[in-house]
Amino acid sequence: MPIQSIVTSQWKQPQATEEFTTGVSLHSHTSVSEETLGFIHAMFVAVPGLKRILEFYGERSARCGVALDYARANWRPPLQPKMAYDLEARQVQRLGLNSLVSLTDHDAIEAPMLLRTVPSSRHIPVSLEWSAPFGRTIFHLGIHNLPSRDGMEWMRRMAAYTAEAGSAGSCDEMDARLLSMLRELHESPQVLIVFNHPLWDLHKVGAAHGSEVIRFLREASRTIHAIELNGLRHVRENRDAAQLARETGHLVISGGDRHGLEPNANINLTCAASFSEFVEEIRVDRVSHVHFMPQYQERWEQRILRSTLNAVTDFPEFMPGWQRWDERAFHPDRDGVMRSFAELWPKGHAPRLLQAAIQVVRLGGVRGLSAPLSLAFPGVNRVEHELSVGMEWV
Repeated sequence: MPIQSIVTSQWKQPQATEEFTTGVSLHSHTSVSEETLGFIHAMFVAVPGLKRILEFYGERSARCGVALDYARANWRPPLQPKMAYDLEARQVQRLGLNSLVSLTDHDAIEAPMLLRTVPSSRHIPVSLEWSAPFGRTIFHLGIHNLPSRDGMEWMRRMAAYTAEAGSAGSCDEMDARLLSMLRELHESPQVLIVFNHPLWDLHKVGAAHGSEVIRFLREASRTIHAIELNGLRHVRENRDAAQLARETGHLVISGGDRHGLEPNANINLTCAASFSEFVEEIRVDRVSHVHFMPQYQERWEQRILRSTLNAVTDFPEFMPGWQRWDERAFHPDRDGVMRSFAELWPKGHAPRLLQAAIQVVRLGGVRGLSAPLSLAFPGVNRVEHELSVGMEWV
């Protein structure tokens, strides 16, 4: 069946929303997600003066018997599930559209399950972003709209696969097990499976990542329903992802990947009245209309910096225990038990020198530190923030 992928933007085709009734927000994170501190570490290393501060606290922690481990340490996005849902819904509603929102925390479904306890929110899909090892790399798969009765069992199976495949390394048997699970998910017509940011080598695998992407798409075949154009990735990467979709015969679909306070930078436009109807439009009709929001025009480095600042910003209006950034960041203590930095540091406060460093980064949100930040992510110099419009292919 012919497929139709259309990409528009609010700054060039604001009228594109007029023929639709609904906007769909996909791939959005809440306070349930555990996010690696490695990304923030990379930003600190790139900003003059901050690298030495990290080294200082690394040495100080070592003397106390705690080795700073940015891979094991994590932070949580600031928005609680209801706040994250409302942020995404309001952006869509401002376009005069009904909203459908699928929250996808890393390897967790607590957020949608919690929201669904309220009768008026039973329509919220049970979704997650699954970290799925395959071959020599790890892919992030958006698994949307799981049957609620089976959600916890699927989480158990996904977590077991991720743990076993991650410890075993590349293994043909584990790859076959992943493909089998995807086929089983595909058999449920209400489930939507999206290949999130496929070209982002998040785990620094190198050239092998690209070859594994091609092999995965070939072997997973139609169990992958669409390839994501990611609202937080560089336009060049999204152009390549669109080309990958064209070459492999897949639809493209939106996915904002929001972690902070900025709503998703793209949505899907549809006339579907429910999320299951939207899934049918993608899987059966094979039609997808991706619409980029105005924030995607901004320089990529500035948007990344703004998102990162949300991780190190205090929010006094939030509930107690979630207001300070050091209450939302976690690290193993000397016994390996995960604790918030507020618990690890004396008197529940970050050391003064590190507090000063955080303040420098916060000021960067006003004065602009996008040039130093870009040093941490070479090869993504600014290009025109436009995607091909009206893409249609068979």
